[in-house]
Amino acid sequence: MPSGRTSQGRKSPIAGEDTPAHGPLLVREWLAMRAMVLDAPRAPLRLAELPDPRPGAGQLLLRVRACGVCRTDLHVVDAELKDPKLPLVLGHQIVGVVEAVGEGAGRHPLGRRVGVPWLGWTCGECRYCRSGRENLCRRARFTGYQIDGGFAERAVADERFCFAIPEGYPDRRAAPLLCAGLIGWRSLVLAGDAQRLGLYGFGAAAHIVAQVARHQGRRVFAFVRRGDEAGRRFALEMGAEWAGASDERPDEELDAAIIFAPAGELVPLALRAVAPGGIVVCGGIHMSDIPAIPYELLWGERVLRSVANLTRRDGEEFLALAPKIPVRTEVTTYPLEAAGQALDDLRSGGRRGSSVLSISGY
Repeated sequence: MPSGRTSQGRKSPIAGEDTPAHGPLLVREWLAMRAMVLDAPRAPLRLAELPDPRPGAGQLLLRVRACGVCRTDLHVVDAELKDPKLPLVLGHQIVGVVEAVGEGAGRHPLGRRVGVPWLGWTCGECRYCRSGRENLCRRARFTGYQIDGGFAERAVADERFCFAIPEGYPDRRAAPLLCAGLIGWRSLVLAGDAQRLGLYGFGAAAHIVAQVARHQGRRVFAFVRRGDEAGRRFALEMGAEWAGASDERPDEELDAAIIFAPAGELVPLALRAVAPGGIVVCGGIHMSDIPAIPYELLWGERVLRSVANLTRRDGEEFLALAPKIPVRTEVTTYPLEAAGQALDDLRSGGRRGSSVLSISGY
């Protein structure tokens, strides 16, 4: 069981000793936590002290240890994703320890380390949820967007959408698995059995996908910004056999390409690079407008598709696979109060791999 104290020494809420595994939550004390708060679109994040969140029915209270910083967080801050909950605590790659449970929650015991992804709640009733496509649920709610996320010392989450973290991953290296890893995995699955795989935008997701693809025996071709020599070298270190600028083409056609950069102008370039029958997957939740595509680029039974969110099955599959490869995440860490700087650095580019907030001293 956790000690009940954060790195700041404040007592935390814990379940009472006589609380049944599936019974109501009993708390001894609720105090305050630090969080980085977005008050309005395009506003700087504000360090605030907020009341500790309380888990409702089916929810877990987590003491956050680390939280990844994702380009989707930038899309929320920059108002490219509309109508977020405001004020809002960002962050959807949460690694934390269960400190308390809400009524009816019993899947994860106190003290277990779990991860929380972007998809935070679905209705479980619609045709998408009932057919294994919960990522398309029209009533879905998302962590760090409609639900307060992990840029804080504590967070609550629906236990249905919490995953046990594989052993062997320190908190800061586990955090990127929960979005860059999961969305990357879903994108790779949707790319089919492509042997010659192109990755456009070699950041957090691509550096994980490249390792998985190489483990599966695929050949990886990486595309980076023109002049980004550091990014090109990083891609080669991560297993790419070729790395060049996004407007370049390797000597052979690709079977599939995944676009992780949020740049619509890459879509025609990727379609031009894949062979007839090839697949182009747009792996981001937001992308700038796609320019006009000559039909000749789509002709030849080429496929253009998007990835929307993730499912729990994606999480279970990928988190079981990652330690077997093993996937190695490259991370740059920041303290909680430097979340704004982490976002600025992500916006400007040039970071290897993923950015992560280290929150509880781990």
